[in-house]
Order: sequence, then structure tokens, then C-alpha cells
Amino acid sequence: MRGIGEVSRASGLGVSALRFYDRAGVLVPAEVDPVTGYRRYREEQILAARLVAGLRRVGMPVADIGRAVAELPDPRTVRTLLDEHLRRLEDGLADARRELSRLHHLLDAEETTMTRITLPAAALAAALDAVRFAACADPALPMINSVLLETGAEGVLTVAATDRFRLAVAEAAATVAGPPVRAAAPLSFVDQLRPLLTGTVTLLLDDATLVAETPAGRAEARPLDVDWPDHRRLVTLDAPGARRVTVDGPELRATLGAATTVTREHEGRRFEVAILTVGPAGELRTADAHAWAADAEAHVAVNREYLLQALDAGGPGQLVLELDGPIKPLAVRGTTGFSILMPVRH
Repeated sequence: MRGIGEVSRASGLGVSALRFYDRAGVLVPAEVDPVTGYRRYREEQILAARLVAGLRRVGMPVADIGRAVAELPDPRTVRTLLDEHLRRLEDGLADARRELSRLHHLLDAEETTMTRITLPAAALAAALDAVRFAACADPALPMINSVLLETGAEGVLTVAATDRFRLAVAEAAATVAGPPVRAAAPLSFVDQLRPLLTGTVTLLLDDATLVAETPAGRAEARPLDVDWPDHRRLVTLDAPGARRVTVDGPELRATLGAATTVTREHEGRRFEVAILTVGPAGELRTADAHAWAADAEAHVAVNREYLLQALDAGGPGQLVLELDGPIKPLAVRGTTGFSILMPVRH
């Protein structure tokens, strides 16, 4: 038998700690003198005391230490308990790293000219969904392999995407604090952020930093160092001679699905062409693939897949189509943004 002092020296647990674990039922002495209260331990309890000392140093809760001691005859079960505690420690460290990183960015924002944008996550999600389909993924065109995030007008965040053949722009009301900013967000950042958009989102932007914080998590990246095209100069909407037609998106999608199409090829890629015309009464028609309607007042041919994507991005309500002739872009406008499709030669 070993006295409490010997067990203390052999295990590294202080005498007071041994008494505590006795009262907690974790490491109960083999004998306790009824007169003096002196505790004595069996030889095999030295291993249990050393296990308790180690688990105490790594912060394992007392209840779990008790389980480990009780399962000491089965080392496999004890190892499982150790692994579970290690995972909890690693998860806690990851959470601490994220929080400290957030605090560093918070301090940086106070020290620099970083722009802070706060808006409902649902509004940002809608804006991203309205433009993501038009983003370019061609590595040969790094200047447009992104979604543009831009502030200018007070209380407005503008997002835009283009692949040269189409352009999508959307706006969302936001609280903006800081100077105007224009940042090209990598598509990987946009796709990482989209599932996290719940509650309220805060964006921190400057030339070198792109951070998004939401209740569901955090995304960060470095803005692309590219000269993103000026979407305001790519095309001018509201042309004086343009014809505007209000349409139901799902209804037009169904009509396009039943319309006759013609196939074209560009840079080795084949695609179907959708042909739209405006009749004398201002009605929208899908024209025959090989002949324009004789009474058409305006017509345009566009990539059918691109048009279907633009209709989906426009939302479930009514949309406005703007046609300005066969060599001008087709505009598809929803409530918070618009898409522009380059015409196809027919």
C-alpha cells in the first residue's frame, strides 16, 4: 500500500488534488484510517493517479476523467476518450483562431480606410444569384473571373459579372461606412460565401482585403488585382428607339422551350439561338428560326441558354425585355437589376 504523500510524488498530483478526486469519486483510496483519516492506495492506483494528472493538465472535465479511470482496464475505450477530447480541443482552437482573426480585422478596419458594408443576407444572396450565372470562368480572362463588388451611391451595393457575351448587374440597399470601393471578388470567395448568407452580413473591403462575416460563418479572400471593365460603359440602356415589353418569366421560358431554334458555333462551341420579335401591337413573339416575321417592329437573336439563365436570375415576377434591333444587346430587367445579352448574327 502507498501513502498519499508517496502517490502524490509518484503521480505529480498534489495532496489536495488527491483529496479532491477522492471526494469527487474519481480516485478513491483503497483504505482510509477511520481515526486519522489517512488515505492509502494500492500499487495499481499509481497508474490511475498518473492518468488523472495528465488529463487534468489538458483540461479534461472531471466527469470525463472519472470515466477514463473507470475504463482503465480497457485501454481501447480510454484511447477513444482521449481522441474525443483532442477533437474538442482542436475545434476550440479553430474557433479561437477565427475569433482572433476577426478581432485583428476589426482593429485593422479602425486603423485603415477600409469600407464596411452591412446589409441583410437575403438581399446580398438575391444580388449574387442575379449575376453569378454571367461570371466568366475562363483562366485566359482573369480580369473577369470574378464578381465585382462596388459602392458609390450612398446606401447601395452594386454587384456585376460578365463573360464578354453577357453582363448582369444587380443592386442591394446597404449601410455603407467608408470611402467608395471597387473590388473584384474571386468566384471561389463568392461560392464559399453564398451558403453562409443568413441573418445580417458585414463586408469589409479595401484594395487588399475582402472579408464577409455572417452568423453562419466567415469567408475571406484577397481581391483580384485586375482592371475590371466599367460595366456602365459596356452598354447604354434606355435607348430612345428601343422597344420594351413586359413579360412573365416562367411563361416566356415555356414558350422558348417549344420554339423552333437554329444552331450556331462560336470558337468551337455549338449553341442554340433564340429569336425574339416585337409585333405591331407591342407583343413579344418567338420567331421562326429561318425567317423574321414580316410585321416585326424589332427583333434580336441571342444565345438561348444565356437567355434562359437571365430569365431565371430575374426572379419569379414580371420582367421587362428591351430590344433595340438585331445588332444591339438585349436587356432583361428585373426589380433589382438587369442582364444584357450580346446579339448573335442571324
